[in-house]
Amino acid sequence: MKKQLFATILLFLMLLSLNACADTPAQAAAKSGDAVYIENKGSDTMVNLALAWAERYQDLRQDVRISVTGGGSGTGIAALLNNTVDLANASRQIKNEEIDKARANGTEPIEFVVARDAIAVIVHPDNPVNALTLEQLSDIYSGKISNWNEVGGEDRPIVRLSRETNSGTHVYFLEVVLRLGQSDNKTLFAQNTLLLPSSEGIIHEVRQNPNAIGYDGLGYVPHDLKVLAVADVNSSVYVRPSIETVNTGTYPIARDLYIYTAGQPTGVVKEYLDWLFSEEAQTIVADLGFVPVDKPHYP
Repeated sequence: MKKQLFATILLFLMLLSLNACADTPAQAAAKSGDAVYIENKGSDTMVNLALAWAERYQDLRQDVRISVTGGGSGTGIAALLNNTVDLANASRQIKNEEIDKARANGTEPIEFVVARDAIAVIVHPDNPVNALTLEQLSDIYSGKISNWNEVGGEDRPIVRLSRETNSGTHVYFLEVVLRLGQSDNKTLFAQNTLLLPSSEGIIHEVRQNPNAIGYDGLGYVPHDLKVLAVADVNSSVYVRPSIETVNTGTYPIARDLYIYTAGQPTGVVKEYLDWLFSEEAQTIVADLGFVPVDKPHYP
């Protein structure tokens, strides 16, 4: 009797052990090759575009699963350098020190320009100001100009809104607008600039505050906010952001949008990147308010 009881207990423990070692459905699918996973992370400006791309591509390729998260361009590039993502979205170009870090880890970052974007300067619809020069924007965000009456508006204090420092949009706006594209210019944002973690946060604050000024990717700007026309340095021509003015180079605050890979992409990752330059994928770019690229910008 004791021997039978011992044998029964031993068999029960063996079955428990086998069950504990069994794969979850996701693990089993990954091992069997039923699905391939692509990790995509980075720019908050690009996150809606990346989600739309991923959703459509997964309709075309049932064997591919694409995980898309934001967090900012710096976060995406850092994840790429740490080898925790396949694709890093960035609304700014990778920095030299980030390239150096990648190379020190034995990785060569490869750059792909997948779309273009205009940075829209936005204010409350009740604000009478309709246009600003780049120099005026620099003076506003650096703190030299602090009242709307200095640029043709009402006697109201200016509330400056910006993306936080990890944002590629923040870095681009700092270099192109505050510093006017001058490499030796060290101008910084005024200390009382409100740093917000998302494009939606800037939209919300501008919508609520008649004294606010902010900037955002054109694709994120709703119709109920006012988009200012902007004049380039040494120009008297004020231009509003649009697909046409970005493509003609007449709108002065426009940029490329990037995807970075760690080394030359291969396999499913390369196939997905190839598709991003297709007519179908670039139509999604235009539908979301960004600017399609004319041809694949491969390295």
